[in-house]
Amino acid sequence: MKMAADPESRVHDAHHDALRLWLRLFTCAQLIERAIRARLRREFNTTLPRFDLMAQLQRNPGGLKMGELSKRLLVTGGNVTAITDLLVAEGLVERSAIAGDRRAFAVRLTAKGRRAFGAMARAHERWVIELMADVGADERDALYELLGDLKETLKATPKRKLRLMRASEENAR
Repeated sequence: MKMAADPESRVHDAHHDALRLWLRLFTCAQLIERAIRARLRREFNTTLPRFDLMAQLQRNPGGLKMGELSKRLLVTGGNVTAITDLLVAEGLVERSAIAGDRRAFAVRLTAKGRRAFGAMARAHERWVIELMADVGADERDALYELLGDLKETLKATPKRKLRLMRASEENAR
């Protein structure tokens, strides 16, 4: 059986180094995510979206409105509702009305949900450590710092981004 090509396989040396870097980052993120998804399914019979929703609730013990969950998870309200419905049915989260707002509900982890998420979160951390085990500490530190610099550059104001793009285009000529 032939292995599917990863996104990085689309580029070659003639492509701009920024494109090659982006596709390398994207491919690494996909490989890690694929491993995490498989392990969540195998060891906890759950999905990454369910894990992510529960993680948001763990960070907000007072609960979150459905709309807030949707914003934080970058998914539609319908997706959040479907995931929440399943988690409610399993007793992992509870939905409660918000006083003064008949249309809004707060979602929070139940005691069972906190225990289940705690086990998943510990396993998740262990898996990420295992996946990164062959990358030395110095290399991890350097990569972390470099990606922090990239993050700050990407968060720069639109004017600065425009200047950086123009400078990059001029350097490419």
